[in-house]
Amino acid sequence: MAMARPFLLTSRVSTLRRVQIVHSFLFSSVCRRGQPSPPSTSFSLPSESPPAATKVPFAASAHGRTWQDPYHWMRKTADPDFIDHLRRENTYAADFMVDTEQLQRTLVREMRSRLPAKVSTPPERWGPWLYYQYIPEGKEYPVLCRRSEASDSGFVSKLLCFASGHSERKEQILLDWNEIAEQYGYVHVGACRVSPDHNFIAYTVDVNGSEQFLLRIKDLGDGSIVQRSEVEGVVSLAWARDGRTLFYTVSDENQRPYSSVLHFELQVYVIDAAYPLDGLDRICKRMPGVQVFVEHHYDSFYILTNAPLSENKESSSVRSYYLITCKVEHIHLPDLQRIILPSEDVSFHDMDIFNQHLVLSKRLDVEDLNPWYFPVPTDLCSIAPGSNHDFMSSVYRVVLSSPVMPDVIVDYNMSEQTFSIVHQEEVKSADTHEHLVSECSEVKNDKNFIGVERWEDFSSKYCCERKHVISHDGIKVPLTIMYSRNAWKKGESPGLLHGYGAYGEALDTSWCSDRLSLLDRGWVMAFADVRGGGDSSWHESGTGLTKPNSIHDFLSCASFLIDKGYVHKGQLGATGTSAGGLLVGAAINMKTDLFCAAILKVPFLDVCNSLMDPSLSLTILDYEEFGNPHIEKQFECIRSYSPYDNIPRSACLPSVLVTASYNDSRQTALITLPFSSLPVCWMNTNANMV
Repeated sequence: MAMARPFLLTSRVSTLRRVQIVHSFLFSSVCRRGQPSPPSTSFSLPSESPPAATKVPFAASAHGRTWQDPYHWMRKTADPDFIDHLRRENTYAADFMVDTEQLQRTLVREMRSRLPAKVSTPPERWGPWLYYQYIPEGKEYPVLCRRSEASDSGFVSKLLCFASGHSERKEQILLDWNEIAEQYGYVHVGACRVSPDHNFIAYTVDVNGSEQFLLRIKDLGDGSIVQRSEVEGVVSLAWARDGRTLFYTVSDENQRPYSSVLHFELQVYVIDAAYPLDGLDRICKRMPGVQVFVEHHYDSFYILTNAPLSENKESSSVRSYYLITCKVEHIHLPDLQRIILPSEDVSFHDMDIFNQHLVLSKRLDVEDLNPWYFPVPTDLCSIAPGSNHDFMSSVYRVVLSSPVMPDVIVDYNMSEQTFSIVHQEEVKSADTHEHLVSECSEVKNDKNFIGVERWEDFSSKYCCERKHVISHDGIKVPLTIMYSRNAWKKGESPGLLHGYGAYGEALDTSWCSDRLSLLDRGWVMAFADVRGGGDSSWHESGTGLTKPNSIHDFLSCASFLIDKGYVHKGQLGATGTSAGGLLVGAAINMKTDLFCAAILKVPFLDVCNSLMDPSLSLTILDYEEFGNPHIEKQFECIRSYSPYDNIPRSACLPSVLVTASYNDSRQTALITLPFSSLPVCWMNTNANMV
């Protein structure tokens, strides 16, 4: 077996935005017969052989089938032999990548140089305060702050602020993530909620990477932590109207929400925030595949749901979201009124409600609602809600994002139907520390808008295309392709294809300045929006028994990039995170010669064995997404694509590099052979490599 040499390198960069960046560079692979290697590429192999994992005989069985799983012993992650093997893997990987250290330093320097000296969010008005975040220069984590709106206003506002009990201050630090990180060496803040009276802040924090969050409540008057407020395993938070009562959910040992304090997650209930002790009113029972989002507006509820409309829950295989309104006294589903159904070519995605306005996120037009339209720069631009906390406000904040445009924060005045650009991310040149050459895109006037604004994009230097690729069953799959207009060479450039395709999550194609280091070197960056992600119908057509659609979609997009000359045949890599690792791993197994290499970050690879074990944290919840292997038909489907169970034994496989976390409780599968002289091996464990 010829050795698969490394194609991609990874470097973990602590940027000001706390984003883990994967950097890539082309290497040759001696098992790629007949494909030329770049003339400038040379590297040496480690003197030591790749570490070989111990094999211990173990027979697994299900539905009358029996198979061998020699790495089953790695489920015991505290086993000294397992920890020793991880150390040897990390040492070998570091030795293998030693020739790339100078390149890694170059890439890190470039990426950091593009970041502005200070990263901050524009202030958001909420009651008598302006809230905002910034990352101090030289620090890694953000600081949450506020200042009195009275400091920016006249005498009347200052008087009202004083009357409400808030003194005028220039700035008050509410929460400094850096202080927590310095104390524990790591920090991940989950939920963070300021009380309605602005006197307390409740937040959850993970200090070891286990995603077990600790609840804390801070008194914003004196800065102290409220005594007896710390609770382990908290999942979500909500304040009552009095600012003294906090609702929260608690997870069990498998990190599943199972208990609530004045707030219940396993069915959908509502509580009167003014009278939190009066009990719960149930809106609906929990149903598989059904989601319910509830907003309260005075005497009515607005409900966005994909619950079946007919008694026959199987009458439609596709569940689109629709809007329901009802009076508070008619809360139960049989009494719901005024159903607003989207047409076949329209889908609702989200909603937000204010004192005088309802905001619906949708695709295509809903003329019946007499909507106002918000313009975006190009058809490749997405729009997402910003932080909108003030119910009484008539201004709606959104974030515009595009692969070739730094994020733009826009305030839209819903009453006046006008908008203003509040902030756009600053981008510097990696070489000159000057602003990159950009163009100002003019927003065309619409009949519903007053005025014209401008924003900067880089479409003159970087091309972004949206293609639709025909998959194995004739379905068109969206594929976003980015490349430099100057550095890209048709049929010669290397490329990296991203994929995810699970849980209805759209693939992130927003602006990222770190990509410029690859694009400027001639790389193609592509994003495959395979089935399993996206809206309801696209999601459901890539789940359960139809999950193989996701994998075929990804393979079709990869072939398209090569066939159309975007990427050289021998220089295409793939990358996926978490469930995206499942997608990439399965694709590699199905077509071993399509990709040169892959980067997998916290990948979900041992799908079948993981879903057979109900004690794992996500198993029961994942039955809806991937299927239940205790049902034979679903077992056969899962088994057919599970990366760990389908490694070809007589093929030249791509080089694979994995980054993961030992304490990540959500991940139950891992590759620990970064680049070995043997076929790539998926390893079955309950935790991930450090």
